[in-house]
Order: sequence, then structure tokens, then C-alpha cells
Amino acid sequence: MSAGLVVVGLGYVGLPLARQATEAGLTVVGVDIDPEVVAGLRAGRSRVRDITPAEISAMLAAGFTADTSFDAVATADTVVICVPTGLVDGEPDLRAVMSAGRAVASRLRPGSLVVLESTSYPGTTEEVLLPLLESTGLVAGVDFNLGYSPERIDPGNGEYVLANTPKVVSGLTPVCAKRCAAFYEDLVDSVVVAAGLREAEMAKLLENSYRLVNIALVNELAVFCDRVGVDVWDVLRCSATKPFGFQPFSPGPGVGGHCIPVDPRYLATRARAEGLPCSMITTAQEVNAGMPGYVVSRARGILSRARSGGSVFGARVLLLGVTYKANVADLRQSPAYGVVRQLRALGVEVSYHDPHASRFVVDGEPVPRASDVDHPADLVVLLQAHRDYDLARIADTARAVLDTRGRMDGENVERL
Repeated sequence: MSAGLVVVGLGYVGLPLARQATEAGLTVVGVDIDPEVVAGLRAGRSRVRDITPAEISAMLAAGFTADTSFDAVATADTVVICVPTGLVDGEPDLRAVMSAGRAVASRLRPGSLVVLESTSYPGTTEEVLLPLLESTGLVAGVDFNLGYSPERIDPGNGEYVLANTPKVVSGLTPVCAKRCAAFYEDLVDSVVVAAGLREAEMAKLLENSYRLVNIALVNELAVFCDRVGVDVWDVLRCSATKPFGFQPFSPGPGVGGHCIPVDPRYLATRARAEGLPCSMITTAQEVNAGMPGYVVSRARGILSRARSGGSVFGARVLLLGVTYKANVADLRQSPAYGVVRQLRALGVEVSYHDPHASRFVVDGEPVPRASDVDHPADLVVLLQAHRDYDLARIADTARAVLDTRGRMDGENVERL
């Protein structure tokens, strides 16, 4: 069977794209090298929380197929690569992009459109993917079209999804850009054409570096405000009333997920290669990386005061919400890992409660899971304010609370 679209990588970026294209009437084949992912989709299951089993069933009924083979590329009009890009020893890891590029190249047919959506540094599409695709003898911009369109998926965001989030697109040549724009115009409400591939790649890194730096700013501000006796949450509330020139960000226990901890490192690595320090990003990363330790120091202070200045060894701490973001099941790069490590180093007995994480393992050692938020504890630390939590009740019943999200009030509550 011929495919109108092949989506390579069926994670939190690729699967929503496959769903949107299927709903638009395209014949879609999803490719993933993980047999369990493919088997699950064929059985109507999804590892992407924002897509329900009912939606997977509807996709299958509409003709969507999942496979570990890249054979469908040979008959596809469009191939979109949505594989993960991460870090190895703090440096960009493009092995998945290169592997996908080789597999697509081996089956690429003339007339196809190939689009990369994976986040990476400016120049990746031209310097890494393009040579792999042209190793076949086909010439980009002549025999096939090549584009880049950065993903803008925000897990757990029910307001802005793929369809109503403006899509930045680009191409190796003006014709490639036009072809790329035409493809996405059938799937989303608004398409923004970048001047070139590198501009589109850079736009994605700017978006997440902007968030990284501003989160670091308010995190540093929170530490300062606590030192001088200022309510940082009231400062933020007041500042947010300014209708121009200010966008509110909130402090917290650190940053997690894929985008904010990882993507700016791609920019910093490329900047260093060009002889530039990229010092603001480096500093912001250091500030955010220090927040789990700051949370632990505040927790230690609360516990020590409750023990009249005594040791916190053997104290019981319950962590509420260990995923990296509220109302999602993703544990990647969660600041909770650092909090657990440092509490354990103090001899504290740590447990957790999270309706989105059935298991939480830190350094090979599972963290005991509490059956409910009333689990016995000397201190409750709110790391993520999941909507499932009755925060007012927790504030009333817990012996002591450290609220890192500024959402709780009460005599026994101390906010970050």
C-alpha cells in the first residue's frame, strides 16, 4: 500500500502529527524502531498520554498503520522525521537523526518531501541530514524537497495543540519551502515561513532558551527574596499586572522534561564551536540545576526547627508530584531526582505520591510510593501541583508543608 505520509518516530511529537494527518484524510504510516511501541499502537494502545486509546482506534480505522520497517518510504509523498535528540555527557546526541536519515535515504524516491522536526542546532538539516539523503545520488532541491519545521508540542496543554499552534516551516530552496508550507497548511491553522533552514532551527532554540533564562531569573529572585524577607509570590503577582514589557514566569524546584534542560545546550555547544561563550545560557543552567539543592536546604531547615535544631536523620519526607510538569506522566530530567538524592544523603526517609507515576526509581533504588497524600510524614514537599490534589486539604492536615509552587496557604505552610 502506498503512503501519503510516513512519520518516523512515534513519540510525543510524531504520534500527534500522525493523528492530525490521518484526521485530514492522508494515508499515514508510522515508523518506530521500538517493537513494543508498534505492537502497542496496533493493539490500540498509546504511550503518549495526550492521545487516548479511542483516538488510536479511530486512527487505525481510518487506515493508519504502524511498522518497524521503513519500506513505506519508497512510496511516500512526504516523510517527516520526529526522532528524539538528547545529550550524551552533556553534548548533543544526533545518532537517532543520523540513523533515521540513513534509513530514509535507502528508500527515498524522486519527488518526495523530507522534513526534519527534531530539535537541534542551526545547520543540522544541511550538515547532517542532507549529506545522508544525497548519498543516494538524488539531489535536494532538484530530485526531492528538503525542509525543517521545529516541533512545538507542549505535553498536557489542552489549549494549544498541533492544529492551533502556528507552525514554523522552512526549506533548502524557495521551492522546498513552498512545498513544506503546502504540506502543513492542510494540517494546522497557521503556517509561518522562515527565511531558511537555519533560521527555523534557531527559532526553536530561542524559544526554549528564553524560557530557561527567565525561569532561572525568577528562581534566583526567589532565593534572594527569602533571604531578605520578601514574599516572592506577591512580587510576581504585582509584576504580572503590567500590561506591557513583562511576561510572568514562576520559580520552582528546577526544570525538567526534554526541551528546557536539553535544547539550550544545543545552542551553547554550537556557540562554543564558533568561539562564543553563550554565558547567559550557561549561567541560567547553573541556577536551575541548583534549585533541587535549595529546596532540600529549605526542607532541612523546616525539619531541624521542628526538632529544636536537632539532626534531620530519620525524618520522614513525602514528595507530592515527581513528574517534571504538572498533570503529565513524564519523568524525564525531573528535578525530583535531585531532591531525592540530596534528601537521602541527609539520612531522610523519602516517599512520594504522584497519580501520574506508578514507579519512581532514583539511582537504581525505588522510592517508596505512598498510597495517598495522608501518608505519615514530618514534612510534605509539593513539587508539582497536579490538578488531582486538594491543596487546601493538604495544607490543613499535613504537619508541615514546603510549597515550591506558591499554591498553598496555612499556618503549617512555607512557600519557596
